[in-house]
Amino acid sequence: MNVVLWIIAGILAAAFLGAGLMKIAQPKQKLVESGMGWAGDFGDGAVKAIGVVEVLGALGLILPAVFDIAPVLVPLAATGLALVMAGAAVVHGRRKEPQMIVANLVLLALAVFVAWGRFGTYAF
Repeated sequence: MNVVLWIIAGILAAAFLGAGLMKIAQPKQKLVESGMGWAGDFGDGAVKAIGVVEVLGALGLILPAVFDIAPVLVPLAATGLALVMAGAAVVHGRRKEPQMIVANLVLLALAVFVAWGRFGTYAF
């Protein structure tokens, strides 16, 4: 089970790192034009802040365990990312974007699984 948790954490970290860096690096208008219409509903600072939270969450899924420094941060990062995905699902629900809601719920479920595993029997 430890290997499964590492694999899922790695997949989540890669997904959130990529998404977060994209939100940080690109202007809001470019994000909207590339299919992230929700970004138009938020200010520039909010979009960048979401990106920063995603990057920090991605790093928090991996680095504390790898370096064995405060490994309790791994399930906390997973919980935080699950909350981000819950918020994203609400935003996409209000925008009537069912495909995005499904993606948000899959990422939320994976993050909850990592949090459950790392808070529970498979903690570091």
